Amino acid sequence: MARHIGSAAALLVLPRVYDPTTQSWGNLYSNLLEYVISAALIFYVLTVAGVFRLRVKRPDAPRPYRTFGYPVVPALYILAATGILVVLFAYRPATTWPGLLIVLLGIPIYCMIQKRGSDRIAIAPGPGKSDLRPAE
Repeated sequence: MARHIGSAAALLVLPRVYDPTTQSWGNLYSNLLEYVISAALIFYVLTVAGVFRLRVKRPDAPRPYRTFGYPVVPALYILAATGILVVLFAYRPATTWPGLLIVLLGIPIYCMIQKRGSDRIAIAPGPGKSDLRPAE
């Protein structure tokens, strides 16, 4: 019994895939990471851009955390990350475009879960102004 459990664990931990283009063996984790890293970088850029949007849309909102070097450092990050994204999409299309497709396929699933969840769950009101204190 223990030998069977060990074999099953090895199959889960050590998945190997063969890439005929490079004629080499790789592991599943590194392949998935290559697919998803460009999509993750897109979300990082959108998150940092959200700081700029929040400053414009809600300038009087409490700021419990101050962004280091605002606006220069976040703007430099957006420029650098966008440059990396352009390079990834230009020189690694075999992994970046399918990775973006994987993320885009999640949108209908997200919408379906949101629709189903809104039918069952009552949304609680947001935090009051006393819950957020501005940074000093």
